[in-house]
Amino acid sequence: MDDTIKLIRIAQTGDEDAKRMLIEQNTGLIWSIVKRFLNRGYEAEDIFQVGAIGLLKCIDKFDESFNVKFSTYAVPMIMGEIKRFLRDDGMIKVSRPLKEIAIKAKYIEDSIIKKTGESPNLNEVAKQLNINVEELILALDANRDVESLYSTVYQNDGKSVYLIDKLDKGDNKNDEIVDSIVLKEIINTLSERDKQIITLRYFCDKTQSEVAKKIGVSQVQVSRIEKKILKSMREKFS
Repeated sequence: MDDTIKLIRIAQTGDEDAKRMLIEQNTGLIWSIVKRFLNRGYEAEDIFQVGAIGLLKCIDKFDESFNVKFSTYAVPMIMGEIKRFLRDDGMIKVSRPLKEIAIKAKYIEDSIIKKTGESPNLNEVAKQLNINVEELILALDANRDVESLYSTVYQNDGKSVYLIDKLDKGDNKNDEIVDSIVLKEIINTLSERDKQIITLRYFCDKTQSEVAKKIGVSQVQVSRIEKKILKSMREKFS
């Protein structure tokens, strides 16, 4: 059995040492994601701590039946945790202690729901945090769902192809895994026509002539549009 899977099983029983070991093993992965969010007014170490919270959530929710490497599964959740943190800070800057309480409260809530199947009340969460309810209420902020690894990239002949299908499950470098997720996000910002051209060309391996026939334009037009799309995507990716 893979050593990571062994550690995850132990960590899911509540073993803190196993959780710490998993964070240490995935430090490089977290930093690879953190690099995407630098120069936004926060210290890199602060963003790393938020990413580590995302990794802890991954440990709790990971299931071997997903048939995917833990690192691949963890990327979107870590990215989502960091994005939520940056988004929720908004125009009104919340003090770091309050922000940390909010992050920890969400983690505790998720853990209790997993164990009991029910959402905890504020008193339960405050007790675990060793703070009063008023302070917890002040610290709590909005949460959002992390994009699913099983969101559809495109659909062809009734068969859906998911984000997880486009991620290499081998021993890729951390940056390559992160790049795959970022690429998916960029594709989602394209117009329907541009998204169709990119998916047909680079996911379905269609020629420009085949794409032209599919969308009802000339091959020259497809070539011109494709170059424009790729230029725009490169700018967003950098």
